[in-house]
Amino acid sequence: MPEPAPGTFEERFDRLRRTLTLFVGPIAFLTLLILPPAGLEPAAQRLAAVLVLVIVYWVGEPIPLPVTALLGPVLCVVLRVGSMGDVFAPFASPIIFLFIGSFLLARSMSVHGLDRRIALKVLSLRRIGGRTGRLMVGLGLVPLCLSMWISDSATTAMICPVALGVLSSVGAAARAEGRALPLKWEQGTLLLVAYASLIGGIGTPIGTPPNLIALGMLERLSGASIDFLSWMLLTIPIAALVFAAAALLFRLLHPAGVECVAGAAAFVAMERAALGPLSRGQLNTAAAFGTAAFLWVLPAVAAILLGQDHFLAQELEARLPEGGVALLAAGVLFLLPVDWKARKFTLDWEDGVKIDWGTILLFGGGLSLGSLMFTTGMADALGEGIVRRLGALSVWSLTALALFLAKVITEFTSNTATANMLVPMVLALAESAGVSPVPPAVAVALGASMAFMLPVSTPSNAIVYGTGKVPITAMIRAGILLDVVSYLLIFAGLRLLMPLLGYL
Repeated sequence: MPEPAPGTFEERFDRLRRTLTLFVGPIAFLTLLILPPAGLEPAAQRLAAVLVLVIVYWVGEPIPLPVTALLGPVLCVVLRVGSMGDVFAPFASPIIFLFIGSFLLARSMSVHGLDRRIALKVLSLRRIGGRTGRLMVGLGLVPLCLSMWISDSATTAMICPVALGVLSSVGAAARAEGRALPLKWEQGTLLLVAYASLIGGIGTPIGTPPNLIALGMLERLSGASIDFLSWMLLTIPIAALVFAAAALLFRLLHPAGVECVAGAAAFVAMERAALGPLSRGQLNTAAAFGTAAFLWVLPAVAAILLGQDHFLAQELEARLPEGGVALLAAGVLFLLPVDWKARKFTLDWEDGVKIDWGTILLFGGGLSLGSLMFTTGMADALGEGIVRRLGALSVWSLTALALFLAKVITEFTSNTATANMLVPMVLALAESAGVSPVPPAVAVALGASMAFMLPVSTPSNAIVYGTGKVPITAMIRAGILLDVVSYLLIFAGLRLLMPLLGYL
């Protein structure tokens, strides 16, 4: 979660939240140990106490989220919920290594400026030019596409300065022509940049942590799997619809009032010229990344063309697991030279250690606690209890509930923590209700990624809010509207595409 500005209401609220939960967590933990919930096995009762502590700390963040993710499993070992080997085995899940490899690839893109070059290339397209409406959409399309492969916060941090430069240049050109662009247009453009980074993250399994959390828990806890290509076929249409709705919403709420200003194209052309020719590091990174993307989808394409039972399709699936491909492509970056005489390579370990190791630990902790919920019988008891209270749950009523909870909770805590909390719960509910776990688990991942309402909801929102050009009232108004629209579009997209792709 981003740090609020000192002295603001957000900072005071955040300080109070962290202080309260620092003490509430241990109190709830000890209370459940002394007065354990009835109807659970002893190991599940102790696990319930640990889970309450972890959830309170994930929501309140009195200590760093990754530390909480390690604290939970350690307490489970101390309380003999499980052995050290069993509790920490999920930290070696194949999905963990897909995280690591994809983070290294994204780091190389950032180090060598390939992401910025791609952004300016898109903005220089002739069809965008200096037209204000197309410029707003173009500035949103860039993070929409980039965030499918790198984190939303890194995408927004990279695109926001470009957007500010474009807006400044366009504003100056408009004033020179005797016209003025309203502040509302600048606000809408910056908000679209932030929101597009969140929306695009759902487009690939590696786009944002909740995607991999849902996929990892589905495979480990329910035996269901979604391959790389199928995920893209499912989520890219949804992302495109949500982005189109967001772009239309901002053009209505934040109109420019001026159709065309020449200064935008000139600014983008100047920035592109300053980049110079493609560097060796950019070429190497593009080659490694392109190879990884090709190998990620190759087994699924082979299965579609040849049939899942064909020898070649089965060999490709066995030999090219997604995590292995990611590590292979990332490893090549440490071998491809950018300056052989100096023995300098595309990526070195000084850059490698700067990837988001905290998210990796957070995912491992969530997967560990989720697994323990099932092995101790706690998931079954929880699912059966909720089903008894709510009555018969269909797959789509459970999906609607899961999506609603994810979108509400993610506005106040990190998307990774939201997914870690909710995915095991909806898997338990699906098992108790006797319905497919895939739609509700995917709904949690998609809903957790789209926090539009508050600066503290996600680093992307905080970055554009920190520019001083976006008042919190504008973000809340736009965020609420887009939350409602995205909820409807995500649910409709899952309802239509899940059966078509055979996941029911």
